[in-house]
Amino acid sequence: MAGITALLADIGLFVLLPWVFWRLTCKVLPIVVLPILLGILLAAWHVPVEQIGIPSVYGTNIGWIAVLVLAFTAGLEMWQHPGDGPSAHALPQPGLWRLLTGALVALGGPFLVGSILADTVFLHLPGWAAPQAAPWISAASIGLCIAVSALPVLIGVVRELDPAHKPIGQLALKLAVVDDAALWVGLAALQFAARGSSALHGWTELEFLAVGLLVAMAAAGNWASRHFLHPPTWVIWVTVPVYLAAGSWASMQLGLHELIGAYFAGALMPPSWVRRLPVEEVGSFALIWLAPLFFGHSGMKIDGDALTWPSLMASLALVAVSIVAKIVAVFLYPPTSGLEPRQKLGVGALLQCKGLMEIVAATILHQKGMLSEFAFAALVMLAVLSTALTGPLFRLLAPPIPREQA
Repeated sequence: MAGITALLADIGLFVLLPWVFWRLTCKVLPIVVLPILLGILLAAWHVPVEQIGIPSVYGTNIGWIAVLVLAFTAGLEMWQHPGDGPSAHALPQPGLWRLLTGALVALGGPFLVGSILADTVFLHLPGWAAPQAAPWISAASIGLCIAVSALPVLIGVVRELDPAHKPIGQLALKLAVVDDAALWVGLAALQFAARGSSALHGWTELEFLAVGLLVAMAAAGNWASRHFLHPPTWVIWVTVPVYLAAGSWASMQLGLHELIGAYFAGALMPPSWVRRLPVEEVGSFALIWLAPLFFGHSGMKIDGDALTWPSLMASLALVAVSIVAKIVAVFLYPPTSGLEPRQKLGVGALLQCKGLMEIVAATILHQKGMLSEFAFAALVMLAVLSTALTGPLFRLLAPPIPREQA
């Protein structure tokens, strides 16, 4: 009974309270940032919520399952073609090569800038050295968090844009889809690099089984895409949890984070199957009603003593670096030709949104010892601030809405 009471307290604090605040403030702040901001405040003020069982065991498990579902639906979004709306043709459409190279510049530019600054400046600050990784790996981890764009949150932001601005948002989503896949590949590569030569030594049958399972999932998805386009609905729904569980287990067995496997499991699902799933509805439900438990608990895991004035200043510096590097990268090499300057700035303003993707990435890297407590706290604050600034920044930089459409 005590576990149920603690779960109810957990839900009230990290799900219902942020939701009420979100509604009362007319959704000014994205709901994803509210529970983690609350968790950060609890950690900073050393509020003894553990006396009422928070974080609860049930709440931790529910939040973890929810964030696995979010990672899985992010993989599924690879096949949703978010830019193919009726207004998408109001802007020049990118070719595949221009889209891929534009995404590479949009991600690679901020990654290089962030990694270099982390190596030369931030990692020399007190408490920023990673406990279980070489300095260059820690610097690359910070650079990756600075470069990432928040695909799930960005989808929600674009859906709420004015019709005159939706073509810009849809173009940003095309880049974010590619960047999102690069993020998970980068997370896997960094974890392999952190493990060094031991990553491939001492493998047992389970590691080889995990690799074989991932290959089989990819082959099955490819076969179904060509020969089993329209299965009964129940087949799709049975396959979803099998893919999610198999992908998560395989990545965990390979020494990677389960969220990486969950993401790629979603990306390996047959596209024709994915389009029959309520991806948006499932993702929204998990984001609003279940995942806040994970984000709130993540905020509480921050060392309250790490939230010093210097670390807050470092967070603001990271915000400035992240925003400027992303906007400049997109402005210098936009994803398609023929864009006006303010359209380029609008795309960059949307792509600098970090949202839950950076929080999840920072959590993974922190759990693996590749980020220190101080770096983790600063990067979480970066995610909160960049996400909160996305709307105002876009309205400031994007082309004004024509008066007859206002």
